[in-house]
Amino acid sequence: MALNPRVKTHAQIFSTASKKKEKKHWKRNPEKSCDSCIKLENNFDDIKHTTLSERGALREAMRCLKCADAPCQKSCPTNLDIKSFITSISNKNYYGAARAILSDNPLGLTCGMVCPTSELCVGGCNLYASEEGPINIGGLQQFATEVFSKMGIPQIRNPQLPPANEMPESYHSPIALIGCGPASISCASFLARLGYDNITIFEKQKYTGGLSTAEIPQFRLPYEVVQFEISLMKDLGVKVISGNYSLGLNEMTLTSLKEEGFKAVFIGIGLPQANRAKIFQGLTTDQGFFTSKDFLPIVASASKKGMCQCRSVLPEVKGVVIVLGAGDTAFDCATSALRCGAKRVFVCFRKGFTNIRAVPEEMELAKEEKCEFLPFLSPREVIMKNGRVAGLQFCRTEQMEDGDWLEDEEQVVKLKADYIISAFGSMLSEPQGSDW
Repeated sequence: MALNPRVKTHAQIFSTASKKKEKKHWKRNPEKSCDSCIKLENNFDDIKHTTLSERGALREAMRCLKCADAPCQKSCPTNLDIKSFITSISNKNYYGAARAILSDNPLGLTCGMVCPTSELCVGGCNLYASEEGPINIGGLQQFATEVFSKMGIPQIRNPQLPPANEMPESYHSPIALIGCGPASISCASFLARLGYDNITIFEKQKYTGGLSTAEIPQFRLPYEVVQFEISLMKDLGVKVISGNYSLGLNEMTLTSLKEEGFKAVFIGIGLPQANRAKIFQGLTTDQGFFTSKDFLPIVASASKKGMCQCRSVLPEVKGVVIVLGAGDTAFDCATSALRCGAKRVFVCFRKGFTNIRAVPEEMELAKEEKCEFLPFLSPREVIMKNGRVAGLQFCRTEQMEDGDWLEDEEQVVKLKADYIISAFGSMLSEPQGSDW
């Protein structure tokens, strides 16, 4: 057989403009230019790459090797029986999978959405070096608990426990928990499962959920997820009193709680104060400066329906925004700023890309949403104009051979900005008016 190609009698010529138009019709991946980017302003839809449909979850569960030593379970801080719940998913026993998850971790749905799995269970998966990669454990955990949440099944008291009137007297003693965040929700759930039936949680804010509600954005952790886990806790009889209940407020101290008859107190108040550098002392939000503790709760109250009844609006951070820090909180601030109308967002941090503390998924999402990264910069001075933030002056940093980081005052970098968000982390402030 001989190759006999078709001989064209004339050339086909197309204009560049027509080919560009035709390419956009057939191209499956998005363009690099921001003109074709998804509009992020006021868009709080789910952006997690780990979210799975039922078909995807079943396919992913079938890939699991069911390892005898289960390195994923050994890498999990909650010691979740991962092999067991993945087996239940592969058998379409979604209730059994959710029961295995929530038995070990009352915050199973929250952790399935925001837990840094790449550094924990997924990082220990034996399929990590395979062509398809490790099992999407976080996505499977989220899928199973989401299906269970739609079943509307309440949590019940352990039927193997003796009746409440036959329990020892100590199980009826009043127990107080300060703060209705993740720590207190988990603690109260485990206590109630053991048979303690007089548990009260005191919350300072009018909303419940603590950090999970106020500081993790809606597009990463919806408000309904936290409320579902709180409702499971309340099914066991745990009482929640919210609004102006905090150590130091309304003469509420450990001594006063003891006088009221509480036999034990669990303090789960978190880290309420932001770590503010000296160069930012005196700056306010009206001048264009936010800490992560200022910015994220405002965004949450405006985007999470049901959290706040005050009908708050998203903060206007139009123009250029500088976010300081390289942790998960910093990237949450950066991606939230884009949804508040920011034109450009610069994420500036003191060290290099290899020293970023955030999980890789957070950084990749910020990169996809066109956040810009500026490493090796340390803030030195805020540039003010007409009483507002106009920019920030940095100096270059360099790592020495012994591992220490030094600042080179001679290498100065100035960056214009309309807003600055400091996300260096948090520190625990000394409580006022309490005797703890």
